[in-house]
Amino acid sequence: MAIDFPDSVRELVTRLKKLPGVGPRSAERIAVWLINQRSGEAGLLSGALAKVDQAVSLCRRCGFFMDEGACAACAAADRDRTVMCVVAQPTDVLSIERTGQFKGRYHVLGGTLSPLDNVTPEDLNIDELCRRCGEGSDVTEVVLALGSDVEGEATSHYLVERLVRDGLQVTRLAHGLPAGGGIDHADPLTLMRAFTDRRSV
Repeated sequence: MAIDFPDSVRELVTRLKKLPGVGPRSAERIAVWLINQRSGEAGLLSGALAKVDQAVSLCRRCGFFMDEGACAACAAADRDRTVMCVVAQPTDVLSIERTGQFKGRYHVLGGTLSPLDNVTPEDLNIDELCRRCGEGSDVTEVVLALGSDVEGEATSHYLVERLVRDGLQVTRLAHGLPAGGGIDHADPLTLMRAFTDRRSV
């Protein structure tokens, strides 16, 4: 009979393999590292995961991370209410914030349109975006900060058609972002230039 990890370790490895970018070998290395820690690292990690699971959710309005009922992105009173930046994922907000270039508000779609993956407009936070930018809104410009891959392009084209109203300008980030890549793959300087040189669509 072949010797293998105990059942509890195998279960941990199985869970770790579900994380993005973690394959079978990496999962085993992480599991063994956690077991070998004498500082209670596994317990601390478990506690942090439990806290995030209980306390963090996505804001129904803007789609950004929300901690125990308070959305920092929506609550920020010093942001420019006339400009709305549309991104695919909450982490894209953080990438843009690191540039210090954008001072408006954000809207997170929760993904991009992808017929192959059965992701339709109804699966994304698009209706709320249209409400936030509709008639009577303070928003005068919507910046589409979506990836340059096929899904990002398709989503941008769809949004341009949905966001038609008098007095609303729709712009896109300038070229310079990695071809076929998302916002989270761009360095801060490239993102800063893309914002500065954004163009109307």
